[in-house]
Amino acid sequence: MGDHSIEQTHMPSRGLWAGWSSLLAQVERLTRRTDSEDMLHDAYVRMAARVDRPDNEEAFLVRAAVNRARDSYRREKVRGVSAGDDAIGMLRDGAPLQDEALMAQARLRRVSEGIDRLPPRTREVFLLQRIDNLKYREIAERLEISQSAVEKHMARAMTFLGEWTKDW
Repeated sequence: MGDHSIEQTHMPSRGLWAGWSSLLAQVERLTRRTDSEDMLHDAYVRMAARVDRPDNEEAFLVRAAVNRARDSYRREKVRGVSAGDDAIGMLRDGAPLQDEALMAQARLRRVSEGIDRLPPRTREVFLLQRIDNLKYREIAERLEISQSAVEKHMARAMTFLGEWTKDW
């Protein structure tokens, strides 16, 4: 028993290779998936890794490929279809890098300091619009000022904050 016997246990039968295209056609017909060949290949790899060979390799392969296709279908229904081309992209962390997060925090502190330096009424108008998402008309009604005054306060706030954060 040398390397030859190990190779024999992992080699598919000639009949299996000869009938590969018909197995593939059967899996495609049963699964109606574009990745049927991948499913069939994965089934073959699983079968080759088994210690005991199935009695009917063709039936085993078709059943295993169809089961794998069903599992993939269920997973895709829950998680959505993933593009196999961007498998590395799926591993990529979408969170910002630490230095980017620190810079963003510093910019946010700078903007917050700038908001604190605004005149009280201008700060109030700015926060009502930007934080509370009120329309100029609503702010004018709430503060009992004209819509034109709201626009001027916003222009003053945006100009000041633009200059305040210019080099950040």
